[in-house]
Amino acid sequence: MMELLVDGHKTYCYTGGKPFDAAKPTVVFIHGVLNDHSVWILQSRWFAHHGWNVLAVDLPGHCRSEGPPPTSVEAAAQFVLALLDAAGVEKAALAGHSFGSLIALEAAARAPERVTHLAMVGTAYPMTVSPALLEASLDDPQRAIAMVNSFSHSMLAPPPSTLGPGTWLYGGSRALMRRVLASNREVNVFHVGFKACNDYANGEAAMAAVQCPVLFVLGRSDQMTPPRATQALAAKARDGRTVQVAAGHALMSEAPDEVLFALRDFFSAAR
Repeated sequence: MMELLVDGHKTYCYTGGKPFDAAKPTVVFIHGVLNDHSVWILQSRWFAHHGWNVLAVDLPGHCRSEGPPPTSVEAAAQFVLALLDAAGVEKAALAGHSFGSLIALEAAARAPERVTHLAMVGTAYPMTVSPALLEASLDDPQRAIAMVNSFSHSMLAPPPSTLGPGTWLYGGSRALMRRVLASNREVNVFHVGFKACNDYANGEAAMAAVQCPVLFVLGRSDQMTPPRATQALAAKARDGRTVQVAAGHALMSEAPDEVLFALRDFFSAAR
């Protein structure tokens, strides 16, 4: 792990069990709403042990990172660019899941000279949140957590490479979301994150500004961000490719190897 001072606040980054070395090629992993760095555990550790520098970040106001949680995709993208500055990294690959994918997209559009690859996992644009779910995330977050878990998973138990045999996806995900929600007693990061996704309106313009290769990793059974909801965005990508895997919205846990291999091949080919 390492802590960086970003915009005056301590920011936690998981480095995959290896010391950070700014001279190595770097990949930044960005989590989605009510998640933290741990959702990238397999992918971040693999890259850290295969010649890459890894920064799997907790977004501000989430778990181990201080500061106010970003209230918009644009604000979160500025945070990612400030994170690169704090780490002394000139260029990096960005991999984002769900909300994190929009953050990565916006960061790549704002500073195209600093982003070598853009991987958007479990993404959609627009990333509309249903009014019922948006309201529940504010008024009854525990019920909203149950709803999200129902919509996000397409299987009960994951492959062994996720967290080991016997892992219960629904229970593990619910526990993580409750822990992230409880980590910030001042701000409801659930509602703030969902609203940021729902309000983001710059996706197609941002993609038009992206200069690097783009990878879309989509779950065939994803109910939160179904593959068809990415078509307009993918059409705007200058150098885009799409990989579909047998998973719901929780791609990194339901199809851990497939997501890893897609990222590995994509980042290595353009390295």
